[in-house]
Amino acid sequence: MESFDGTAISYRQLGSGPPVVLVHGSGGGLHSWQPVAEHLSARFELWMPARRGYAPSGPGRLPKRFADEVGDLEALIAEIGRPVDLVGMSYGATVALHAVASGLPVRSLVLWEPPLYAAGEELTPVLDEFVALSANGDRRRADRLLAEKVARVPAALLDLIDAGEPADDEPDDALGWHRDLESLAADSADVGRWSTVTVPTLLMRGADTWQPMPETLDRLASALPHVTCTTFPGQMHFAPSVVPEAVAAEIARFLSRS
Repeated sequence: MESFDGTAISYRQLGSGPPVVLVHGSGGGLHSWQPVAEHLSARFELWMPARRGYAPSGPGRLPKRFADEVGDLEALIAEIGRPVDLVGMSYGATVALHAVASGLPVRSLVLWEPPLYAAGEELTPVLDEFVALSANGDRRRADRLLAEKVARVPAALLDLIDAGEPADDEPDDALGWHRDLESLAADSADVGRWSTVTVPTLLMRGADTWQPMPETLDRLASALPHVTCTTFPGQMHFAPSVVPEAVAAEIARFLSRS
């Protein structure tokens, strides 16, 4: 599919039923939603795009902004030809909020832990350092930087990240992270602006996800006019990959009611 500016956007489509678009997070791709999608495809028509910057989609123009990703979703929804339910994971949930606020034809919204605290000019030096580390091929230090300065992973978990090298068969997501950091650095951490998102919204979180995510999600829940909140006991930010069947069941329940 060709987006508004000529960028090639690839997607995976499966299942049948009401159309649902699943937007992946940073460091993700076409594979990110697959574990959850396997439990939803019997009831929904699922569309899973690779966001610009993530292969096999094109890199898009520089620097990237959230408006570019909204344009990509607008093109995808036009191809689908019907209003959709929109589901976003992590950074992809922030994209989904921007999409609905921009007026795209979305019936309902499902959000998994959007990192709304990670935004603004304070990320510009993080972007610069990440680009330098990636150019030098220092993947371990680049991953550590993202975990510490963007995801704000606690020190004990950071030590686990440092315990081993990335697997050789893991996709190289440096370009995607670079482009996402561009958007985040140009965005705002103002959570109150999402009060304009009036569609029914499911806000999901892991009970054990570290701060400042829980406090940020509490503020988002207060801002959204029509929100349902769900917490997964014993889970952190990675629950869609760890307990995909439970996450899928919650999404299906919500979409069936909305």
